[in-house]
Amino acid sequence: MTPLLDVQGLVKEFGRGGLWRGGVPVRAVDDVSFAVVRGETFGLVGESGSGKTTTGRCILRLIEPTSGRIVFDGHDVAALSAAELRAARKHFQIVFQDPYSSLNPRMRVADIVAEPLVIHRQGSGADRAARVAELFELVGLSRDQLQRFPHEFSGGQRQRIGLARALALNPSFIVLDEPVSALDVSVQAQVVNLLLDLQQKLGLTYLFIAHDLRLVRQVCSRIGVMYRGRLVEVGTAADVFDRAAHPYTRALLSAIPRLLPGARLDRIAFDAATFTRQPLTQINNGHFAAI
Repeated sequence: MTPLLDVQGLVKEFGRGGLWRGGVPVRAVDDVSFAVVRGETFGLVGESGSGKTTTGRCILRLIEPTSGRIVFDGHDVAALSAAELRAARKHFQIVFQDPYSSLNPRMRVADIVAEPLVIHRQGSGADRAARVAELFELVGLSRDQLQRFPHEFSGGQRQRIGLARALALNPSFIVLDEPVSALDVSVQAQVVNLLLDLQQKLGLTYLFIAHDLRLVRQVCSRIGVMYRGRLVEVGTAADVFDRAAHPYTRALLSAIPRLLPGARLDRIAFDAATFTRQPLTQINNGHFAAI
């Protein structure tokens, strides 16, 4: 099956010490390759600073990759001109981690959700208003709330507004960057269920970036584990959780809290000094690890 998204040798470097100080650049994403097939949810996991979010933003060219290919639906995103990229953005969107800072506090939420339609000149004013109302209902909000400001909504409601904005142009692919980590636990399940329902209704493909491993196992069909900017393991959820091959993956999984009271947590320590930049090799069908 031809993947909807094919990332090949993605590299992102950031300068160290500022423009005038020189220094060795920091490689935040280091030769990352993976593919996402249409309709699936591919998870990227790893500790803070592992390169997950940078990878997602490079894919959408919210930040420019240093090198590598990003092929979306047969087109190399990294090679698109500014005009071509603007047209392509209708097909891939992002939902940001923090629902409190990702919405303009000075705009009414109807205008926030309509903004992509305005930028891409989609429909008349009446058409946009109807589309915004439809999107509000789609994400479980009321049309009566359209003229409110973001501060009048809870965190879970704000994330729904961000999702409505992402859906405005009928994209086929959405990067979900820690979409529930800033929400109360009681609200997280509601938003996750909404994401899964929308995926079924609209045929969406997700790149799900998260650090909550139990959540990732629940929602993702395949998972990539990142450490220091590199993918160290890729496989199905069952492969990664039940047959982890890389020492870092085993250490990460050992940190998952146990739900049973008094259950012993057998932590596995990973010695960073032992980490070497090995290429991914096949363990079994569809399961790869850098060992």
